[in-house]
Formats: sequence, C-alpha cells, structure tokens
Amino acid sequence: MDARFRCVLHGSFCRHFEEIKRVRRLFSEAGIEVLAPALSEIRSFEDGFALLESDAEKDQRMIELLYLHNLKRLGEGGFSYFVCPEGYIGKSASYELGIAQIANVPCFFSDRLADHPAYQHANSVWRPELLAEYVAERGALPEPRVKADEHRIHRLWQDLMVPGSIVAVGGIIEYDGPDASAEKEVLLVRTHKWKDRYSVVGGKVRRNERLDDALRREIKEETGLDAGIGGHLCTFDQISGSGYYQAGVQHVFVDKIVKVGSKNVRLNEEAQEYVWMPAAAALAELPMEPNAKHTLELYARAFTTI
Repeated sequence: MDARFRCVLHGSFCRHFEEIKRVRRLFSEAGIEVLAPALSEIRSFEDGFALLESDAEKDQRMIELLYLHNLKRLGEGGFSYFVCPEGYIGKSASYELGIAQIANVPCFFSDRLADHPAYQHANSVWRPELLAEYVAERGALPEPRVKADEHRIHRLWQDLMVPGSIVAVGGIIEYDGPDASAEKEVLLVRTHKWKDRYSVVGGKVRRNERLDDALRREIKEETGLDAGIGGHLCTFDQISGSGYYQAGVQHVFVDKIVKVGSKNVRLNEEAQEYVWMPAAAALAELPMEPNAKHTLELYARAFTTI
C-alpha cells in the first residue's frame, strides 16, 4: 500500500495511550501514514491533559491546535481514527471529533461511543486490524452506510459539514501519434462510479496541489500514461441533475487538453474498460455521464467537425 492513506489518531491519552500506540504501530506497518500522535511517551499530566515528551509547547490550547492542524494535512485518502475502548472517548477527543466531522474528515471508531451523542453511521466502527486489512485489500476507505431509519439524522449531519468547494480536474486525452493528418482519438473510461457510463480521466484536487500536478497524477494513477498538459478547455459547475454528489456542495470542474505519446493504457481499479475513438463518434455512440459529455461537446465543437 502506498502512503496516500494518512490518518490522525484520537482518544484518551490518560486512559488508552498504550492502545493508541499499538494502533499507530499497526497502521504504520500496514502502510498508512500516521500524522499524529508522534512516537513519544507521556511526560506528565496537567489538569487531566497529557503532555508528551515530543510536545515543544506547554500551553494546552497551543498543543491541541497544533494537533488539530494535522487534519489539514490529510488530503484525499485521509481519515481520523478514534481509539475508544468500551465507548469511552474523553473530553479532548470529543472536541477533536467535532472539528473533524464539521471539516468533512472521514471518521472511524474502534467501538460504538458510550459517552458522547455523536452520529456514527453504520459503517464507521472498525477494529483497527480490520480497517487496515480493508484499506490494504481495497485500496480505498469504507464507504458510509446508512440504516433505513437513520436517513434524516444522516442528512442533518451532512448539512453541518463544511467542505467548501470541491475542485475536480479532468483531461481530454489525445493520442499524439506520428500521423499529424489522422483524426484525433481521445481516451474515455467506463466505470461503475458513473453507473457504467463513460467519462474522462480525472479526479479531485488535493489540498495544496496545483491543477496540472493533480491532472498528471490522476492520469498516471488511472491509466499508467505520462501526460503533457495542454491548454485550458473549460471550467463549470456540476451539471444540474447529474446526481452523483451531495446536494448543497459546490463542485467546480476544470478540464484541460492533454497529449500522450502512447495508447498502452493500464487501468487501475477505478475503471473497468477504456476506448480510444474520435470525439464525434464517442458522442454519437457511447453512453456518457453528463459532466464529461459537456466537456467533450465543447472539445468537439472547438477542434473537430461533428
């Protein structure tokens, strides 16, 4: 497993620090990068607050804020894991849970909470060994699962989260072959994520990541191709009614033209099939998800004749 999976561990350092350290070792051995806590020992307790040997600060407020700033470093594939044996989470971890949930960080727990009324969806409680095994085998975090009688609670919880704007970058990938007079073919992939329809290659931009870097990364991860990023094609909000994202969240799509020197695609687990074909033919013949279709239509009008 690569280190694109990152986590922050939370829990009562007073009661469960040995278990927190055990989970840290387990996750690290499984290839999950643990941003916090550091490999350290407890130096002292002040008013029930544990100070670690690695803590450079003495002010409890500063220590807590520095700890919480690790949530901003998580990026895509990042999550918070709460070590809460017998459901005990404690005061500091309770505060951290509220911040993590309002910031839309995926949260997982070792046990059902007993001392806190926080919402936990049906797929959020995982023993650390099982979560590490799941991530290693699937290359993804478990998806939320909501019981039939919890839909209203789940929606109210989602409405509290503040993801801000989600920016996704995609590419109309052209094969830049030796015959300059040949009709350009573009790469499209079919995936279960888009209900078995075809789409362009792309994905979400990570925190502090430049658009071109994100697009090169996504293309490499999803197809194995090395991409040369070309000109900007379009920027738009999610197509109305496309039906794949949470209501009320602003999604911005930035699509660019990309050139590759090979058609030897190696798909990862995100897509099931791929096809190279002219844009006009793809629009006429393939079932496409609405956002990608919008981009391909713009490309076809600008660079080809339909």
